[in-house]
Amino acid sequence: MTNALDTKKIRILGAPIDLGAGRRGVDMGPSALRVARVGEQVRELGYVVEDGGDVPVRNPEEQPHGDPRLKFRDPIREMSEALAERVEKAIVDGCLPLILGGDHSVAIGSTAGLARALRPRGESFGIIWFDAHADMNVPESTPSGNIHGMALAVALGLGDSSLTQVAGFSPKVAPKNAVLVGTRSIDDKERDVVRQSGIHIFTMREIDERGMRAVMQDALAVALDGTRGVHVSLDIDFMDPDLAPGTGTVVRGGATEREAHLAMEMVADTGKLLSMDVTEINPVLDERNQTARLAVDLALSALGKRVY
Repeated sequence: MTNALDTKKIRILGAPIDLGAGRRGVDMGPSALRVARVGEQVRELGYVVEDGGDVPVRNPEEQPHGDPRLKFRDPIREMSEALAERVEKAIVDGCLPLILGGDHSVAIGSTAGLARALRPRGESFGIIWFDAHADMNVPESTPSGNIHGMALAVALGLGDSSLTQVAGFSPKVAPKNAVLVGTRSIDDKERDVVRQSGIHIFTMREIDERGMRAVMQDALAVALDGTRGVHVSLDIDFMDPDLAPGTGTVVRGGATEREAHLAMEMVADTGKLLSMDVTEINPVLDERNQTARLAVDLALSALGKRVY
């Protein structure tokens, strides 16, 4: 399998879903990112860019909530299976999938597709999850029942079996290769799940104390230890809300613009980026699409954009 960063092919895949979130509007994130010219700007970096369109997503007004601890589980599972198929095909076709969310439940599908593409070769991937939150709830710990707060746990094989078994197997990524960066809000019961999981976590305090460069050196070493490469899953609330107001679960004290760009630039420097999610952009809450424009800029840095 040739690295897509070498073949210079990108396939954009939209997942316009807000079923996993607590408030409406984030389903318009893929449109906001396209309005911010994500495809054109990636093409300007020298990539061949295909836009594969959006996966189908059920209308929440027509769906029952279902289990209050797993709201909209069935339509989220359907979306995840559909996205997994498209991500797997992109990888097999030699493309790097750039997944435009939607809420962070899209990562259930993206990680499943990547894992299934690598599995026949006996290969695995690492994951760096940039997020204000841990997204490590399980049905027994969740205070809200919103599945976007469970997506990393699901990728690790924790939680509801109908979600963990998307693509037909579990887990998708090993805890020893999973990293949280920028975390600053973890639910009370979720904290025990994080501690017991064996993943690596670098909170905002560690970034404050050690600097982003040192944190990313460690994070990349973990994610790339024995793996084919890294999947980046970016929740835009990783950023400080003054910079990225267009998201639904803001937490003060996030990453600065330069810290975030450095993190993405260091990912690009490895030449090992396999796929990337850009999630949780809510245009309803944004100001003149600035959050989507920032997200596009960060994706460009992860894909190798340089000053010089």
